[in-house]
Amino acid sequence: MGDFRAGRRSFLVRSGVIAAAAACRITGSPRSAWAQIAAASPQDRPQLSQGIAIGDVAFDRAVVWARSDRAGRLVVEWDATDRFMNVKRVLGPHALDDTDFTARLDLTQLPPDQKIFLRVAFESLNNDRALSEPVLGSFNSAPETRSKIRFVWTGDTAGQGFGINPEIGGMIGYEAMRQREPDFFIHSGDNIYADGVIPAEQTVEDGKIWRNLTTPEKSKVAETLDEFRGNYRYNLLDANVRRFNAEVPQIWQWDDHEVTNNWSSSKDLSANVNYSEKNVPLLAARGKQAFLEYAPLRTHGDEERERVYRTAPASPPR
Repeated sequence: MGDFRAGRRSFLVRSGVIAAAAACRITGSPRSAWAQIAAASPQDRPQLSQGIAIGDVAFDRAVVWARSDRAGRLVVEWDATDRFMNVKRVLGPHALDDTDFTARLDLTQLPPDQKIFLRVAFESLNNDRALSEPVLGSFNSAPETRSKIRFVWTGDTAGQGFGINPEIGGMIGYEAMRQREPDFFIHSGDNIYADGVIPAEQTVEDGKIWRNLTTPEKSKVAETLDEFRGNYRYNLLDANVRRFNAEVPQIWQWDDHEVTNNWSSSKDLSANVNYSEKNVPLLAARGKQAFLEYAPLRTHGDEERERVYRTAPASPPR
């Protein structure tokens, strides 16, 4: 694993150079999709402002998630080296407005116990020669046999009114976890606080002021589908979170604040002045849809398309 992590550092150093140069030259294989970048004007290219995420990694597969700013088709290139000289290019699904322009691809036939390097982009549906600039990522595929692993976990992101504070560098806890170079990450629920408003500022200990980055969707409780989606988009405004997501495979769990505090179908919101929508099952349906759109988890077909539970095997079945 030490060699893989040294490779990660080398990859990250070079990645900034590659990303900056992508618009004017081709990197890696001549078959690379990035040759299309120079064929269209910048305004015609989709943008990946929310970065990418990697999830549900197994010894031979992994989910790659991304969001476009417009209708597009997900394109993923991967290689076992950071030089991308033996690129495998995979076309993913279309990202349309019915999923808030999110898409995920289940990469298969990956080598086990191997560092995998990614280039992720969206192809415009208006001009198939217009491709976004790539977002780079990397992760370790799971080993075939028992071995040492390192993982991190947390929960309750942006709760109790504490969101992205630019004065302290944003969500620096994610950067601290990334620097541990874990093999994977478990988010133990409350990925968002759909019922938690993010104020512009609030007073903390010793009379100090905590100042938040704010958005319209986080300035009230989530009731509409777009407001639930906006809670996930809010977290992705943070550079620490985006950098973490591009390097650390994730397993998301579902908890209550993905909808509202301690919710159930019998919860009564009739006296809660913060909600104009009092139908809790409807709020839960919208919250779950947003969760499934933004979580980098493996889907299970139409018969279980709302499934959020799964196993994460440490090795292939025997």
